[in-house]
Amino acid sequence: MKYEAVIGIETHVQLKTKSKLFCGCDNDARDKAPNTTVCPVCLGLPGTLPVLNEGAVKLAIRAGLALNGKMGGVTKFDRKNYFYPDLPKGYQITQFDQPIVGPGWVEVPVGDEVVEVGITRAHLEEDAGKLTHPDGADYSLVDLNRAGTPLLEIVSEPDMRSPAEAKAYAQEIYNLMRYADVSDADLYYGNMRFDVNISVRPFDSAQGKAGSKQLGTRAEIKNLNSFRAVERAAEFEFKRQVDLLEKGDRIVQETRGWDETKGKTFSQRSKEEAHDYRYFPEPDLPPLVVTEAMIKAVKDALPPLPPALRRQMHAAGLGGSEIEVLIGQPELMALYARVNQRQLDHKHLKRIVNWLVGEAQRIVLEHGYDASQIDSDAEDLIKLSGLVEQGKLSSTAAKQVLTEVIQNQAHDVEKIAQQKRLIQVSDAGQLEKIVAQVIADNPQSVADYRAGKTQALGFLVGQVMKASRGQANPPMVNDILKEKLSNSENLS
Repeated sequence: MKYEAVIGIETHVQLKTKSKLFCGCDNDARDKAPNTTVCPVCLGLPGTLPVLNEGAVKLAIRAGLALNGKMGGVTKFDRKNYFYPDLPKGYQITQFDQPIVGPGWVEVPVGDEVVEVGITRAHLEEDAGKLTHPDGADYSLVDLNRAGTPLLEIVSEPDMRSPAEAKAYAQEIYNLMRYADVSDADLYYGNMRFDVNISVRPFDSAQGKAGSKQLGTRAEIKNLNSFRAVERAAEFEFKRQVDLLEKGDRIVQETRGWDETKGKTFSQRSKEEAHDYRYFPEPDLPPLVVTEAMIKAVKDALPPLPPALRRQMHAAGLGGSEIEVLIGQPELMALYARVNQRQLDHKHLKRIVNWLVGEAQRIVLEHGYDASQIDSDAEDLIKLSGLVEQGKLSSTAAKQVLTEVIQNQAHDVEKIAQQKRLIQVSDAGQLEKIVAQVIADNPQSVADYRAGKTQALGFLVGQVMKASRGQANPPMVNDILKEKLSNSENLS
């Protein structure tokens, strides 16, 4: 029997507010000593009262717009009750039945196709603390720096049918949250974490549809922090569940972890249901009314988002892989947008895009990029493309100049090329003299070429480049050599 995967993902997005969700503590605990960005509210001390962060509400609305989510009306907070060492209050303030963002959808590019994945909801909640487990010790340590950090939990519909779709969905949520300027989305620091819910069901390959509308028993794989982990964990879990069904065993609803080194999921605990948490309305926070005016104010300030940017780039003739590289690097995307405003012809634009998705991407990934340089760098790229078009620079030399522009913030591209002795010799008279000398010095190669050994031309071109210290214009050298070699009168 064949099976198909049914996958939904819960994404926890840390909002980029200056302070935490219900107090004034620093929201950035990176590189901070344990338990130093805390206060009585974070610690859940008796008598403390939470105060909702207005900035977090605005960011949640921005996210809701990026998710095409339904918003407006009354939203409220609830208490989710459970006991764990990193939860000092004994409950988490979250949203249960009236989330700030309702049903929505996102367009997810998967290869050459676009898959629409439904969004069930997105709700605000506070994060818990963190447990650390010292090597060799028989105890754990509690760090509450993260307690109270504002999170937006985005819950998808179970609309994904393969690990590849799950990975692409996680990447698109990442893109949307960064372009909407909702989160720093630093996966290394846990600004975004993915919980993958997966089950399997029979699939009728002959009819190309599920053999049953009934969903299987699901497992939830918690706290994945990379797109690769999302895909690999879904692949392993799909195979694990299929193997169990093929053996006649029962799949248990449970929470599982992911071992990146072993490439396996492992059981952690049985999966709780909503009633296990005894949700009830948060008595210390009044309901919040999200008005149309609030939504409009946020919408008016929202920058272009990936779906619209993709459509614009497709219209400009860019390929899918080029588009996804640019979307995945917002700084490069902004640089492309500045270049594109100049309405260059397709040849110039294509050349610059090739630089951006190739050499520029490598530099940005290795060294970072100062986004304040975007305006001047866009002008430099256009000038650099012009030098290539004029034959003053080879494509290889242009990449060397590009490195100086992007990495070292140098802005006179022609001066850089001159200093590096990269300007090509395109003076026909000067090149003809060099070619004539190379022909005179290499009679055997000339004879070989005239005898039909075309590879001899490459040797002669190399000799001209060597004689010109690499500065001769290769296409012109090629043309001049062919002309002289084809005419016996020019060989004297």
